Amino acid sequence: MRRTLLSLLIALSVSGAALADDGDISKVNGTAQVEAGQQAGDVSSVNGSVRVGDRAVVKEASTVNGAVELGESASATKAETVNGTVTLHEKARVSGTVETVNGRLKLERGADVRGQVSNVNGDIAIDGAHVAGGIETVNADITIGEGSRIEGGILVKKPTMSWFNHNDRTPKIVIGPHAVVQGTLKFEREVELYVSDTATVGRIEGATAKKFSGAAP
Repeated sequence: MRRTLLSLLIALSVSGAALADDGDISKVNGTAQVEAGQQAGDVSSVNGSVRVGDRAVVKEASTVNGAVELGESASATKAETVNGTVTLHEKARVSGTVETVNGRLKLERGADVRGQVSNVNGDIAIDGAHVAGGIETVNADITIGEGSRIEGGILVKKPTMSWFNHNDRTPKIVIGPHAVVQGTLKFEREVELYVSDTATVGRIEGATAKKFSGAAP
């Protein structure tokens, strides 16, 4: 991700203007937007957001400093940012990865990600959605909401000394009612792990699950 976004930053900084090639949409200091039902190539921005409208189809949706948002039933091959949130609204689809370094990741009901969902800092909220490639973070609180399905497990990595993760708080991981997490749940650092008594999870390494009843612990 970093190499792709760095290339984008250099190209746009040199040009100082929006670029267009084979349907690509790029902006500097502004929002790159695709209207509902439309198609585009790579959609990107530096210091601005990327918004893909309902039912729109794009290739990569990426920015350096800003949010990435896929509307209802929109689709992309990737969705990524460095500093900002990534939101997939209901039934949005990403065939590759969804990631940010510093920012929240939110998947609404029916959203589908075929690759991995990952960040370093920021909450991860999966609300009745599907992730095929697992979840990875360092400092995030993770909520796997009711009816969500995760394949590829969960990995919470040990923090390293870098400016990305000056954070010594204990992440809270919640696996909600009727959620399914296949694969290993591996924790390389201390976490608070809560698992619904109706959830199904794989092997747990590095933490002890606390069972709860009802909608939330």
